[in-house]
Amino acid sequence: MILDTLGVGFLGTSTEVFHKASEYSKIYNSNASSSVWGQSDLRLPPPYAAFMNGVAIHSMDFDDTWHPATHPSGAVLPVLTALSEAPPSSQKFSGLDLLLAFNVGIEIQGRLMHFSKEASDIPKRFHPPSVVGTLGSAAAASKFLGLSMPECQEALAIAVSHAGAPMANAATQTKPLHMGNAAKHGMEAAFLAMLGLQGNKQVLDMHTGFGAFYANYSPKVLPNLESHTWLLGQQDVAFKRFPAHLATHWVADAAASVRKHLVTDRAPLSTDHIEKIVLRIPDVQYVNRPFPDSEHEARHSFQYVACATLLDGHVTVPSFHKSQISRPQVGELLSKVKLEHPGDNLPSFNTLYCEVSVTLSDGATFTECSDTFYGHWRKPLSQEDLREKFRANASSMLSCDRVERLIEIVENLEDLGDCSVLTTLLKGPPPPEMASKSI
Repeated sequence: MILDTLGVGFLGTSTEVFHKASEYSKIYNSNASSSVWGQSDLRLPPPYAAFMNGVAIHSMDFDDTWHPATHPSGAVLPVLTALSEAPPSSQKFSGLDLLLAFNVGIEIQGRLMHFSKEASDIPKRFHPPSVVGTLGSAAAASKFLGLSMPECQEALAIAVSHAGAPMANAATQTKPLHMGNAAKHGMEAAFLAMLGLQGNKQVLDMHTGFGAFYANYSPKVLPNLESHTWLLGQQDVAFKRFPAHLATHWVADAAASVRKHLVTDRAPLSTDHIEKIVLRIPDVQYVNRPFPDSEHEARHSFQYVACATLLDGHVTVPSFHKSQISRPQVGELLSKVKLEHPGDNLPSFNTLYCEVSVTLSDGATFTECSDTFYGHWRKPLSQEDLREKFRANASSMLSCDRVERLIEIVENLEDLGDCSVLTTLLKGPPPPEMASKSI
């Protein structure tokens, strides 16, 4: 086996596809690199910078969520910031270039998911960012780099062969890699298409192509440019207030309302008096984790988010630290949780609801229901609350001045003449030793 594999490998170096792949590997010399956000001392070849930033975006499951179900931005934005810093030619990109390419990357994801009924539900088989995110990344990169129509078709065809990761790795440290890989592989697909690598141009229309990822896949002809309307104009995204699976936000909302019946203001909750906690939720198995043992499992646990909210009155970033998950009071409450799955509570981010009932030892029962939480597209975060979320998240890595400057630039991106202004701010401050040398 070893000898045979070596032999066919040597022979393969004479093929056209090997030559094209070899040329792709030489696109970036050792001087071409892009930033990892907030890490001024770490620069990587653009595909790997996009990979790292994609991993960072999804590492806490704190990124935006769309319907049909996916996290649309995390596979696209890292590609565009990486290419802005190190384009394969001497291109210069404006903020408007970035905005248009970003919207194309989001649009492709939404259009593909609308071709399948399965995609409307919370996923069971494939993690959507690894599927549609990879194609969104390829589409955004293709638009940004100015690929021709045939080259764009090839990029999407190549991206399909890079797509797909199973839901079995949800609630593990591997799940964020899905986002990083989607960004990286989409960029690679665009580069390979630029070099003439060919795929099946009908792959998006075939059940053995993109249809392999979604049941009931039925592609349709897209509207022409004159009548085209952007999906983001019809369907907004959800922005999370705490870093956990989107379905748990309904649980937190209902549990917070129940807590108001049990305690006043921020008084501690007495767990001894609680007899039973019932969560009436859709049947989503990978968010059913009765006793989570890690931050990633806790982020994917209806039960944990309900108990943390009942105990503390809110869920925040520190709620998923090991010390919080392992509290005795949490374990006591988790042992009292039961799940029910009403027949009308379907696993869709557009229609699901959560009902939380807490029964006390004296027999009293308090029940509250949430059908829309603050941050959902039906009840979107205000612009100021979005800014506050950004400030809270970015201030751990960037100075206050840099944070405020980024807010100003992003909110006026269409007026930005050169994206290097944005990417320079994303790098973060220089390391202390470099800063001291420059004084």
